[in-house]
Amino acid sequence: MATLDAFGIVVDDMAAALAFYRLLGLDIPAGADAEGHVEVALGDGVRLMFDSVAVIESFSEWEPPSGGRRIGLAFRCESPADVDATHERVVAAGYTSKLEPFDAFWGQRYATLFDPDGNPVDLYATL
Repeated sequence: MATLDAFGIVVDDMAAALAFYRLLGLDIPAGADAEGHVEVALGDGVRLMFDSVAVIESFSEWEPPSGGRRIGLAFRCESPADVDATHERVVAAGYTSKLEPFDAFWGQRYATLFDPDGNPVDLYATL
């Protein structure tokens, strides 16, 4: 039986992508910005992988998906206030908000940002 081991994101600008995900708390070494392939341990053995377009094209006939989105991710925050603070910190750093923080009917404080490649990244915490 296969086991889920990793998620991958194809990025146009590695440094910009890694800077965004560092703001969300991922522990990514500064020296990784110039790499074509970067992996981050997420826990339980699962990894998040970042690959430049050049690296992906070096071994496959990759084409960007229509609409530009490559993946959607969600980050659990410690509290509703942490959703607000994280959203504010990322937007203040120059990234785009898709959805301002709000109290969702399903019982979460919720917000959505776009990473540098246009992928939606949700922030949430239980109310």
